[in-house]
Amino acid sequence: MTEIASLHITHPRITVLGVQPARPPFRIVEIDGQVVGEARNLIDVLEAAAAFGITVHDLDDPEAVRWVGGDKFTWTRH
Repeated sequence: MTEIASLHITHPRITVLGVQPARPPFRIVEIDGQVVGEARNLIDVLEAAAAFGITVHDLDDPEAVRWVGGDKFTWTRH
């Protein structure tokens, strides 16, 4: 008999998209699938989350934040 493992696919409320080529560079922040603003650093991400009543305890938790095109330390294009 074959057992199928239960897959848990997370859909965090916060998504931070890849770095945009601007001066200064920024990343687009989405909350619940809606664009809510731009972030130029981690503080901007936390402030956007707080504006929507979301407290982020761990920026590395994939159930809290999805980082696209880099991690929480990626704020410039390489």
